[in-house]
Parts: sequence; C-alpha cells; structure tokens
Amino acid sequence: MNTAELMIRCLEAEDVKYIFGIPGEETLELINAIEKSDQIKFIPTRHEQGAAFMADVYGRLTGKAGVCLSTLGPGATNLVTGVADANMDGAPLVAITGQAGTDRMHLTSHQAVDLVELFKPVTKRSKQIMRPDTVPEIVRIAFKYAESEKPGAVHIDLPCNIAAMDVDETPMKKVVAQKEYSSYRNIEKVAALISKAKRPLVLAGSSAVRDRCGRAITEFAERLHIPVLNTMMGKGLIPWTNKYSMWTIGGPKNDYQYLLMQKADLVICIGYDLVEFAPINWNADHSKKIIHIGPEAAHINKRYEPAVELVGDIKDSIYQIIRRAEIKLEPDWAFSIKKEIVADYNAFAKDSEFPVKPQKVIYDIRTVMGEEDILICDVGAHKMWCGREYNCSRPNTCIISNGFASMGIALPGAIAAKLVSPDKNVLAFCGDGGFMMNVQELEVAVRLKLPVVVFILTDCSYGLIKWKQDARYGFHCSVDFTNPDFAKLAESFGCTGVKIQRTEDIVPTLKKAFTAEVPTVIECPVDYSQNMKLTEKLNQLAEQQKPFNHTDSER
Repeated sequence: MNTAELMIRCLEAEDVKYIFGIPGEETLELINAIEKSDQIKFIPTRHEQGAAFMADVYGRLTGKAGVCLSTLGPGATNLVTGVADANMDGAPLVAITGQAGTDRMHLTSHQAVDLVELFKPVTKRSKQIMRPDTVPEIVRIAFKYAESEKPGAVHIDLPCNIAAMDVDETPMKKVVAQKEYSSYRNIEKVAALISKAKRPLVLAGSSAVRDRCGRAITEFAERLHIPVLNTMMGKGLIPWTNKYSMWTIGGPKNDYQYLLMQKADLVICIGYDLVEFAPINWNADHSKKIIHIGPEAAHINKRYEPAVELVGDIKDSIYQIIRRAEIKLEPDWAFSIKKEIVADYNAFAKDSEFPVKPQKVIYDIRTVMGEEDILICDVGAHKMWCGREYNCSRPNTCIISNGFASMGIALPGAIAAKLVSPDKNVLAFCGDGGFMMNVQELEVAVRLKLPVVVFILTDCSYGLIKWKQDARYGFHCSVDFTNPDFAKLAESFGCTGVKIQRTEDIVPTLKKAFTAEVPTVIECPVDYSQNMKLTEKLNQLAEQQKPFNHTDSER
C-alpha cells in the first residue's frame, strides 16, 4: 500500500462519500487510489472553484466535511475562494492538494508555490504530509478541526513523491466529541434578565442550525412569548408561518426588522455568528443588553458585549431557560410590525407586470417549493431580495453564503444538494452575473443525471453594486454587460432551456421543470427599478419612526 492509498482508506474511515475536483499530474496516485475505493466516488468538475463550492454546500447540509481535490499551482489557487467561503460561513470542508515532489521544493520549480502558507489565512489548519506514517494522524486531525465548532475548512498538501511511497499504517478511529453544557449559575442569570425585560427579542443564527435547534427555539418563543428574528443563514429555525417569527434580518437598511431591533430592550442571541450580520448594524450606539447563547464564547466586538454568556449545548441551554424564565405578555409591540411585514410580502401576490418584480419572483418560487425542498441562493441583488422575502419552515432549506458572500456558489451548490437529497426539489437561484461565473458546472449536472433547476434573474448588470451606487451617488457606472441566450446555452449543455415571457408563466414553468429528468435553466427578466423604490420606502419608514427611548421602568 502506498501513501495515497492509505489516505483514501483514512477518508473512508471518516465516512467520505464524494470527492469533488479536477485530476492533475501530481495527484495521479490519489486518483488511482480513489478508483479502487468501493465507498468513495470521485466527481470531476469543470473548475476547481466549483469543486470547492460543492464540498462547501455538502458540508453545510450534512454536517460532515465535504472533500475537494486539486493538483498543485493553478489548480490549488482555484480552490481558494470556495475554501474561504466554507471557512467563514462555518461549513466543514477538507481540501487536498497535490504538490511538487520534495526533491524539487527547494528550487524555483514549475507550478510550485507554498500551498501551506497560501491556505493558512482561509482555513482552520493547513499542513503538508512529509512522512507516509503521519497520514492517519493528519487526516484525523483535519476532520476533527473541520467538523468541530466553529466548523470550517482544513487543508492537506501531499507531495507527489510522498504519495507514491510504501507505508504500513492503518486509519485512526473517528471519535465523537462529548457535549459541553452551560453553567446553571449563568442560566439563572439569563432567566432573570429575560424575566425583567419588557421587550425581549431573539436573534437566531447559523450555529443554531448546525446544532439542530429549530424545535427548541420555536418552543422557546411559544412558551415565553418572545418574538424571533433569524439571520439569512438561520432561516427556518422557527417556521415563517409561526406568529412569533419576525422573518429575516440582514437585508436592506432600515427594514422592518431593524425597527424591531430598535425597540427591543434585550437581544437574546442564539447561535449568532458576527460574520452573518455585524453588530454595528443593530447595536451601533452600544446600547443593547445582550445575552449570548452558543457552542463557543462570544467573539470580541465593542458593539457585542454580552451581559451573560451561555457556552455549551444550545438546545440544553434553551430548555433550561424555559424552565426558569417568567412567561412574558404577548408581544403586541412586535405583532403590529409583523402585520406590516406580512402585508408588504403579500402585496405582490397577484402582480402581473413584466419584466417581473423581484418580490413577485420570490413569492411564486415560495409557492412552488415544498417545505423540505432546497434553494441555493447566489450572491447579488437577488440575494438581498431572497434574504428579505424567501421564508422557510425548516433549517437548511435556503442556503445563502452570507459570511464570505461569494458569487458563483449557487449552481455547484445545487449539484451537491441534489447528491445529498435526490428526492427533494433543488433550485439554484442566480443573477446573470453569478451564474456566468460557474456556468460550466451545468455539464456536471447533466453527466450525473441530476435534474436541478436553475432560475436566473437577468438585468445585464452587476445589480447589487448598481443598487449601492445609485443609493450612494445617484448614478451608476462600470456594472453593465451583455448576456448570451441562456435558453440556447442550456440546450447546448444538454439541459432544457426556457425564457419567461410573461409573469403568469413562472409557476407553471417551475412546476414543469421539477418534473423533468434533465437540468432546466430558466431565464427571467427582472425589474430592478424595485431596488431603489425599496430603499426610498425604507428611508421614509425610518424618518417616520421617532427614536425609541425606553422608560426607566423598561430598562
């Protein structure tokens, strides 16, 4: 057995099912070893960035590290964006790169760069294998780091001559870490703060998704009568139809959810990660009393200084609080704002203007998608609308990159989602800018017979930047481009291609696409004049609201 074969045996011991990547000369031994495996399937992608995004989304949906592979040099550098996305957004991922042989590392050499140092800033750990007998330890450490809170990316670099060396070792056993629990003393403090608060509000985020806390958070809200906001990465932790769900915060400034934050006198952060929605956006004046509940201690931020921290198993902390905290009066202060939120959402239900308003697109997509179906949202102007308008009843049914916020994730992410959940409808929701960044991965979906649906909002521009330019300067520049005929492009890949011609066609087109046996690409012209209309509306809303001052009795 050589080193590469030992590495694959170690990956099998970690329950790896797929490796996404592109083969190269320095990974020949690894590719041959994968081919011999009965458990692991190698999925050749069309770009290493796509491979990393597939591993990223695989990790988010399963909780197990997704694995991606590249050769040295340009292959490895192409992985970096997807690896960084996983690391910042808390997705477990292990990236393996081939490397020049140790016999030429000391020289200026073809395609050779120091990959260990390259990956260090965007991973939890980056190590090179220099001795065959260290493989079991390095692989076990990699998966332990990748899958432990906060999950993230780990990099392993394997020189090609080391990969070919004989070795006599066996994989290490995978050990599941024991749960840790918050102190009862701090739980009592938290219960007391909640009991005294007049307007407590929950902010639920991505760590709560990973800890599968949806039912617990819903029960917390219902038992104690506390409204809940979720981050973009925390969608579905409380069903959007639940009366205590105030939907998603993190979208356009001054939205209704910001008003809720303004009125709250206590913010209970459950599984909240600062990279999702920076505290400066909701605690700029440093006035909020904060409770931090999560698997890790709070990060240092002058606008995020918790009065109490509960560090440990989130579900246990929630149920301990429920037993101790005083039940609040119904939060009518929040319900009145919720009525406006719902009315704003429903206002576009019957809109038939064309090009289609983004609110109407998302309303119709939500109508077609089932509660367990999965939407992977790319990054761009449509992401802001998706974050605001697309609501969920289950966690991990809307995947949004909102820590690293990388364009190009939706299509490769949808391929990974369909591999994980072949019986669910999977939609890649894209702008025309993000879609073209990884359009080549359509070939992978066709080759693997994965009937994902890609929905592209087209406006021939980088819409989010145009929106920000218009809001800041009153004009835009350097953001416009032209597009191919997406329907014909899709057909050239072996997909079904459709262009929406009328707003009324969205729902039937989506329903038909989800019954197809091949991937479907749907192009839909969008009316992004709604961007600035929303900005103006929310600015007016902010001006109408007088600064909310808590009375002394409410503090």
